[in-house]
Amino acid sequence: MKFGFVFSGQGAQAVGMGKDLFDQVPAAAEIFKRADQALGWSISEVCFNGPDTKLTETRYCQPAIYVMSVACLEAFRQKFPVIKAEATAGLSLGEFTALYAAGAFTFEDGLKILEKRAAYMQEACLATKGTMASIMKSELSVIKECCQSADADVANINCSGQIVISGEEAKIQAAVALLKEKGAKAIPLKVAGAYHSRLMKSAEEKLGAYLTDISLTTPSLPVAQNFIGKLEKDPQNLKANIIKQITGSVQWIDCVNSMAAIGIDTIIEFGPGNVLTGLVKKIKADMITANINSVATLEAYK
Repeated sequence: MKFGFVFSGQGAQAVGMGKDLFDQVPAAAEIFKRADQALGWSISEVCFNGPDTKLTETRYCQPAIYVMSVACLEAFRQKFPVIKAEATAGLSLGEFTALYAAGAFTFEDGLKILEKRAAYMQEACLATKGTMASIMKSELSVIKECCQSADADVANINCSGQIVISGEEAKIQAAVALLKEKGAKAIPLKVAGAYHSRLMKSAEEKLGAYLTDISLTTPSLPVAQNFIGKLEKDPQNLKANIIKQITGSVQWIDCVNSMAAIGIDTIIEFGPGNVLTGLVKKIKADMITANINSVATLEAYK
């Protein structure tokens, strides 16, 4: 078996996440404690007790999912030290956990970068009036054509039949109307703003400025990056791609296929929820998948 480790993105959060791991697994508890110390405020309190309205705020949600996902990873590594990944990947903010898992930066450095990213994206959300919609029963070429006509952006290429579009509210409504005329189904998403669209440009610029004097380490594993949908190890390219990812499309189909191309046949998702393994199965039906998001899943893994 050849393993790929993948990491949850925004939207997978749930109040109480990680509490059982904190209580029962020393390696996971250590991660939450280190996170609280690094941030100077208790992210473990937000993860464990919420409230939900606070946990879903971008500035809290992104670092919370990162911490939870790393805690799941370190709990797994403690129990199964012989299982090693051949590559890592993550959906949107999950890519930062993937970079940590591959060794591109320390846990604390990744957390601080992600805290800045989350703050910049929340600022962009408040400064714009954007939204997103999930499109089904339509081809990517048709979705791109309708988005171009409506001046909207394609945000996530998650799997065949599930594409997310993003942009100004009126433009998303116009794109949805065009797509429905062509037989597509659209579901409005409850989000704070238009992620992975041009409306996040200010966040991209601020993160780029923040990262100017910060260097990433050459990772021990390649990371399948959202912006390019390919495996990458060069630190400069890794950094450039996490900056561009803020306004760019998430190429998740290509990320999964790039891991499969190097022989990976087993994907383990770390972090809250199980969205990514569901998408992986739709992209590569023969891929073996598992989720590590609690003590129960950790104990059940074989």
